[in-house]
Amino acid sequence: MKFYDRMKSTRIDADETQQQIADELGITRQQYQLYESGKRSFPIDLLPVFCSHYNVSADYILGLKQGLSWPRP
Repeated sequence: MKFYDRMKSTRIDADETQQQIADELGITRQQYQLYESGKRSFPIDLLPVFCSHYNVSADYILGLKQGLSWPRP
């Protein structure tokens, strides 16, 4: 699953529209739709806002393994 698919499923699971999350991110619905469809890259500076809004980790959205440690050996 691609990160934008995780974004979409997270939004749908929260019963929110694209307009609602776009308003939270301070962008237009059209911009958000392009991010969620994978047609444009999602700006990294919006990732913390998205994750905080939905109470999910950036690791989950990005599809990283759980339990990664830092610093890595």
